[in-house]
Amino acid sequence: MGCFISTPNAPGETRRKPKNVGEIAVFVPGLRIPKPVDFAEPIGDELSRRLVERLSALRTRIVVMAGQEAPMATKPRRKATQHGGSTLADLQQALEDYLPILLGLVENGVYMISGNQLQDKLQFPWLNQEDDAEETTMANSWYEILSVLQMMTMLSLSQANLLLLPKTSTDGYQSKVSVAQNFISCKILSQLLKATISDSIPECRRESIDMFLKAAGYLDFAVNNVLPQLPPEIRKNLPMDLTEGVLRAFCMQSLGQGVDVQLGMAIDSVNATVAVKRRFACELVKYWHEAQENIVNLPLANGWGDKHRLFVRWNFTFQAAAYYLHGLILDEGKTEGCSEMAAAALRAADEFLKESKMTCESFHMTPPLSRNPPLWGTSKYLSEKIPKDISSRLPVNPGPQNYEMILQTAPALPDFQLSLKPEDFILPSVDSSWKEN
Repeated sequence: MGCFISTPNAPGETRRKPKNVGEIAVFVPGLRIPKPVDFAEPIGDELSRRLVERLSALRTRIVVMAGQEAPMATKPRRKATQHGGSTLADLQQALEDYLPILLGLVENGVYMISGNQLQDKLQFPWLNQEDDAEETTMANSWYEILSVLQMMTMLSLSQANLLLLPKTSTDGYQSKVSVAQNFISCKILSQLLKATISDSIPECRRESIDMFLKAAGYLDFAVNNVLPQLPPEIRKNLPMDLTEGVLRAFCMQSLGQGVDVQLGMAIDSVNATVAVKRRFACELVKYWHEAQENIVNLPLANGWGDKHRLFVRWNFTFQAAAYYLHGLILDEGKTEGCSEMAAAALRAADEFLKESKMTCESFHMTPPLSRNPPLWGTSKYLSEKIPKDISSRLPVNPGPQNYEMILQTAPALPDFQLSLKPEDFILPSVDSSWKEN
């Protein structure tokens, strides 16, 4: 079944907590860092020396690269490597190279050696980020696979963050364009593809959607196919970073941020209708509601955990967009009561915008400190439109109305089917060197 060890915080430990991460568009709670493992001693002569050395070399490469990358993972300015890529992309490739040989430890018929389960003989230590424990070590190879997929997720989110931040000539990662089929699967998106907006910035935004869908794909696979492989005792003692609730929350966040980018592009497009924008906004509310439901009762801690909870809460208040756009459509209606419902929707949008600004401030003031990049898309649109419409379309003294009353009188939002789905992901085939062994 494997064993586990959780190491509490202690003076002089190595978990790195930056004081300030600068501008961020995507929440990434640092990187869980693997610590070195001696494969030779527990394995002994049960595997070929060549296989053990290869397994060790691939993991050591990740240990070294992750240790170098971790302090930079949340930095807003990065430089490309000499080959034109990013260290994020290099680390991602290292993880993809490691997976096929790692899978040999868990593949049926392969890990049964000398009557023992080899996957339970190896101890895999990782430094945590959102858990109280400094480090969690588990003797289970599925735990190692889960940790690898979680790191691949965080790297994809880091790449999305870089793509959404203002660029300089030395900025880092430039991914190859492979706009996910999810982005074009919904018929209403065809209007966006005809948009006459500038080429460079929207291209980065489209690429960020690709990264969000990749991240969601890793997490969706981890929750549905890797977590069930872990014995109940191991699952119960997983660090907070790897619990089902946190993984599902990050999956919904990734999809939600992908829709947020789509909404921002629709707002900037001269061809997208209000109905298209409203659909995106209503979908956005559902994604962030699910994210919030998954972490609301989790004991997130350690600064990163507190910041994670506030990030989800902040984005859930983007209900302001849904109510504002819904109000615009109601205001065009000709049936009785439409104008009153439109006014109620505008008041609700205004309340959520105020709450969003307060939660945003709390998020950025929670250590590690951060700040917003220049406003664009949804945030800029709402900050300009809602105050203007409140002053021009509603009475100056509407009477005593508190937050609860305003939300109670707000019209129900339309319910749309969610259009973005996680990108399909499957584990690679086991490395051929296991057959040679």
